[in-house]
Amino acid sequence: MQVDIERLVADFGGPGKLADELNRLFPEDQVSRAAIYKWRERGSLPLAQLSRLAQLAAGQGRRFDFNDYLVGEPAQGVGRTIDMGDRLYIFDTTLRDGEQSPGASMSKEEKIRIARQLERLGVDIIEAGFAAASPGDFDAIHAIAETIKDSTVCSLARANERDVRAAGEAIKPAARGRIHTFIATSPIHMEKKLRMSPDEVVAAAVKAVQIAREYTDDVEFSAEDALRSDIDFLARIFGAVIEAGATTLNVPDTVGYAVPRLTEAFFRELIARTPGGDKVIWSAHCHNDLGMAVANSLAAVLGGARQVECTINGLGERAGNASLEEIVMAVKTRRDVFGIDSRVDATQIVPASKLVSTITGYPVQPNKAIVGANAFAHESGIHQDGVLKHRETYEIMSAESVGWSANRLTLGKLSGRNAFKTKLAELGIVLDSEEALNAAFARFKELADKKREIFDEDLHALVSDEMVSIVQENFKFVSMKIMTETGEAPQASIVFVEHGEERHAESSGSGPVDAAFKAIESVAGSGAELELYSVNAITKGTESQGEVTVRLARDGRIVNGQGADTDIIVASAKAYLSALNKLSMEEKVSAQAIV
Repeated sequence: MQVDIERLVADFGGPGKLADELNRLFPEDQVSRAAIYKWRERGSLPLAQLSRLAQLAAGQGRRFDFNDYLVGEPAQGVGRTIDMGDRLYIFDTTLRDGEQSPGASMSKEEKIRIARQLERLGVDIIEAGFAAASPGDFDAIHAIAETIKDSTVCSLARANERDVRAAGEAIKPAARGRIHTFIATSPIHMEKKLRMSPDEVVAAAVKAVQIAREYTDDVEFSAEDALRSDIDFLARIFGAVIEAGATTLNVPDTVGYAVPRLTEAFFRELIARTPGGDKVIWSAHCHNDLGMAVANSLAAVLGGARQVECTINGLGERAGNASLEEIVMAVKTRRDVFGIDSRVDATQIVPASKLVSTITGYPVQPNKAIVGANAFAHESGIHQDGVLKHRETYEIMSAESVGWSANRLTLGKLSGRNAFKTKLAELGIVLDSEEALNAAFARFKELADKKREIFDEDLHALVSDEMVSIVQENFKFVSMKIMTETGEAPQASIVFVEHGEERHAESSGSGPVDAAFKAIESVAGSGAELELYSVNAITKGTESQGEVTVRLARDGRIVNGQGADTDIIVASAKAYLSALNKLSMEEKVSAQAIV
C-alpha cells in the first residue's frame, strides 16, 4: 500500500510549518522544505524523521499513528502480502557480537564449549567470530567449523575481498558454512565513516557477495545502521545483492535507535519494495541501547523477518543485544500472536545461560527474564497460593520447560575417572589431553571433599578454571594465607607462579581481598586498574563455590578474569591472576565497523 505523505504533511500544517517545528524541536539536524516536498514526491520518508514526527505530535498533545496514512491498493509491490513461512531461524552471535562486551573475550577452547552447547540448544546459525580480525579468531572459527555438525557455522566479514576470503577459508571445514558480509548504508555512515558514495557502497556490497559465493551458497548481507538508512536506497542495495546471490538479508538496528511500531512498518515496506524480497530470508539484528532490542526483534518478525540475531543472556557491547532466551520463549509462549516456531530445545536454555555467564564472567541479574534466579520465584502470598492451586494462575511457562530442572550431578567423591569423563562429555566439555583430564579430575576430587552436593555449574566453573591454568601459564595460583583480626589490617601472604618461576608476596590491605590483590601487584607490577570486582554464588547453599569476576584495564585494553573456589578469597586471587594472564596475551585486532 502507498503512504499518503501529502495528508500527513498537511496534518502538521504543511511543508513550511512542519519544517519550522521539526527544526525547533531538533535544531542539531535541520530539515528543509525541499526535503519535505521530496517526501511527498516519493511517498515515503526516513525512519528517523518518522520517529521525530511521533515526538512532535506527542509534544503537541495529539495522537499520531503512521498506519493511519497507509492507503490504497498495492503499488509497485508496496504493501503486497508475502508469505514468509512459519519457521523462525535463530542466529546466535554470542561468540562474535557477545564477545565484544568489555572484557568478555574467550579462548578457542571456551568458544568451542559454547558452540557445542549452542548446537545442543538447537541454534540454526552460530556466528563463530570475525575471521579477519586476528589469527586467533580465524583459528577459533576454523576449529568450530570442524566440530559442529548440526548448526550452520558463520563468519562475519566486511565488504572487502580480504575479509571475505578470510571468512571463506575459516568456514571451509563446516558441514554447513555461511559468510556474513556487511557495509554501512546510512547517510551519516557513508559520508562520515566510509567516505564512499552510494554507488560505491552498492558496488562494494555486490562484489563482496560475489566473492563469498565462491566459497558457499549460503551468503548473508547486512546493511549496517539500516534502520537509520533511506528506505529507497536500502531497497536498491538489497535488490542488487539478491541478484548477486545473497540468500539472507539482515536489517540491523546498529545503534539501538528503533521503536517497535515503526520497526514493524519499516520491515513490511522494505520487504515489499525490494526486488526479489519474497525469495530470501529477512533478518533482524537489534541492539538494546533503549532497552527495546527484544521488542524490536519481535516487531520485525511481525513485519516479515524470519531470522533473529541474538545472544545468550543478551550479551553484547554497550547495552547488549536481543536475548535469545526471551525471543525463543516469546514466540513459543505467544504462538497465537506470532504464528511461528523455532527448532530450539528450550530445556537447554538455562544450561547455555549458565555456561556463557561462567566463561565470560558476566553474571546474570536475578530478575532477568527466563534465566534469572528469581524468574520463577514467587514472594507474594497471593501468588504463592495461586501457583500451588494451579501453576498457570501466575506462570505462563514452567521452570522445567527452560531447563531449570535436574541440574544435580550424580557423581561424588567415590566416582571414578571414566564416570567423570562421561559426565563432562554430556555437558559438551571435551578435554583435548590426558594432562587436562587428569588435572580436572584431581580438582573435582578436591571439590567433592569440600561439598556434599555437586552441580553441573560446578563442573563448568571447575573446567574453566583448569583450562586457564593449562592454556595460559604466565600466572598461576599456588597457595595463600590470610590473617584477619578485628581492629587490625588484614595480611595476605600468597604464592603464585609467574612465567614459570615461583613468587612469594605479602601485603596488608583494607580487607582480605584488597590485601591479596596488593600482594600480587607488589610482584607482578602490571599497572592495571581494577574496574570491577564481582562475586556470585555458583549454586545454592553455604557450601557453594564462589565465582569471582575481576575486570582490569590497562592502556585502553579491558579484560575479565574468573576464579572459582569454596573460599571466596582464593577465588578472588585466582580471578586476578586470570585477568593478568589475559592482559599478557596478544590483543586481538577489532573490526572497523560493527553490525
